[in-house]
Amino acid sequence: MEKIDELDRRILQIITQNARVPFKDVAEECKVSRAAVHQRVQRLFDNGIVLGSSYQVNPKMLGYNLCVYVGITLERGSLYDSVCDELEKIPEIVESQFTLGGFSMLIKLYARDDQHLMQLLNRQIQTIPGIVKTETLTALDQRISRNLPIA
Repeated sequence: MEKIDELDRRILQIITQNARVPFKDVAEECKVSRAAVHQRVQRLFDNGIVLGSSYQVNPKMLGYNLCVYVGITLERGSLYDSVCDELEKIPEIVESQFTLGGFSMLIKLYARDDQHLMQLLNRQIQTIPGIVKTETLTALDQRISRNLPIA
């Protein structure tokens, strides 16, 4: 991994707080040219330090009223790739992690309501070959959602 310097860190601090900030404003704050900021940000993308930029959409405003975490137990850990391939086909699943501990995997999904959640679990997730058990946790509130601090 390529090292990042203080200018890179300052740029990251600014753009992770507001991904829509114009490069000219970043350049002014960092006291460098707009081209320098553009080149630095491009290098951060190219080196995998910045993974992307996106808008966050409020799922509730789109009718998805339930945020759910599902712990999945796999028949064998070696089925992880094939199970992920099938889970990726379900658009309501927004995140997955291969885990140690009580579950083989943990996924995060959004459902419109209880009926939609039941359909996702019973007709889609639990029918994937290799999944032997699921445990569902419903999130009631999210207070923290942030990037790691740029130190």
